[in-house]
Amino acid sequence: MKSDGHAVYDEKSRRMVEQMILAEQRHIAQRQQEDCDCKDGMFPRAAITDRRKFLFAAGSLAGVVGSGGFAHAADNKAPPGAFHFDVPDDPTKEQGRGVAADGGYGSRSQFETEVRWRYPTANDITSWSMTPLEKGLGNLTPSGLHFERHHGGIPTIDPARHSLIVHGMVDTAKKFSMTDIKRFPAVTRKHFIECSGNGLTEWNKPTLKTVQGTHGLLSTSEWTGVPFATIAREVGLQTDAKWVLAEGADAAVMTRSIPMEKMLKDAMITYGQNGEALRPEQGYPLRLLLPGYEGNTHIKWLRRLEVSDKPFMTREETSKYTDLLGDGKARIFTLEMDAKSVITFPSGDMKLPGAGFYNIQGLAWSGRGRIQSVDVSVDGGKTWYPARIDSTPEPICTVRFSFPWVWDGKPAILQSRCIDDTGYVQPTLKQLIAIRGSNGPFGSIYHLNAIQSWAVNETGDVANVHA
Repeated sequence: MKSDGHAVYDEKSRRMVEQMILAEQRHIAQRQQEDCDCKDGMFPRAAITDRRKFLFAAGSLAGVVGSGGFAHAADNKAPPGAFHFDVPDDPTKEQGRGVAADGGYGSRSQFETEVRWRYPTANDITSWSMTPLEKGLGNLTPSGLHFERHHGGIPTIDPARHSLIVHGMVDTAKKFSMTDIKRFPAVTRKHFIECSGNGLTEWNKPTLKTVQGTHGLLSTSEWTGVPFATIAREVGLQTDAKWVLAEGADAAVMTRSIPMEKMLKDAMITYGQNGEALRPEQGYPLRLLLPGYEGNTHIKWLRRLEVSDKPFMTREETSKYTDLLGDGKARIFTLEMDAKSVITFPSGDMKLPGAGFYNIQGLAWSGRGRIQSVDVSVDGGKTWYPARIDSTPEPICTVRFSFPWVWDGKPAILQSRCIDDTGYVQPTLKQLIAIRGSNGPFGSIYHLNAIQSWAVNETGDVANVHA
């Protein structure tokens, strides 16, 4: 029999899942899609009689997002990140807008409406938002669509008053201003960040409908900053220095212990993202970047690094961010994100208009190295075919893949699996549960990297399933 404490815990978990389902349903309803959100090459060639009908279905993007909502351009309002402009009947017959008409900082088209959706916590201070992976083009996530996870809200920090203190088991403790940090030689690298709770609702049964819901705590950016190794040479490390405590300047004072080996290998003290300063929600003015490590360790608003001979055993690495196993024990410091992939088109809650050619697309990534290959199955894993890698594989970075598929109109189950350059093969859910068990409110919660299945029925509806 479960104790009262367990009963309360399970009830909270059940309510949490219900709230996530409702939040996703609201987001889906706001799209008011006709058939499917479309892109070039998605539809059977014989069925494309009126491409405009599919691409710009009248009013299909109208709706409201969150409390600050937006309406379609036809209602004289623009989506977040855009301005509304009247559309001329013939743009060749009148002059367009002038240079820097947007005030000097660019905006996106009023016809592009992709947004993150937020998990409906009681407040928006401790919450997270999901990246619309199915909307992505190429291999980088726009800074404005990068997923968020906050524990004490987004602080407002004046970079002129911000500093980074490095102390503890060092030869000389030092405080670095932002000006000091930017004087050091910088590096620029592309890396993904993934929350280890990505897909936490999906362990025991398929729960959320869309790939934004199941995998949306993943984003890829180009990051610019100073290698920690450079800072380490400035302060000098003592012989027994084995761990570093990273601390943020947010209201939660987020802290995590990081192995010194990782810090010296490829950790970056970043201040740039996708060619400009970090966004406030991504840690402005300074963020720790740990390629391949779970997102919670990439401390935002970084203000302090304390060097020690042992981990600090903070809340975020003891009661949270540990992996519950089948025998009831939990693993700690499982920091690296294993190889993972997901098909983003066709994916959950989409609808294929009919039998014919479709270009299956998706993303693959690994926290241990480069993606070496991706396979795709259209029969639930019975048969696998090599997919095309559409972007150059880089260390600890997503790659985009594709696979040409002629759908015969019969039920199909779409899957992808990847292999990284360590030889690791993305596992099935059954293989993961055999090791991790299904204890806990949702299962093992963290580090779910199982093969994702999307079922296509005879009418073209695509659904999240366990296969």
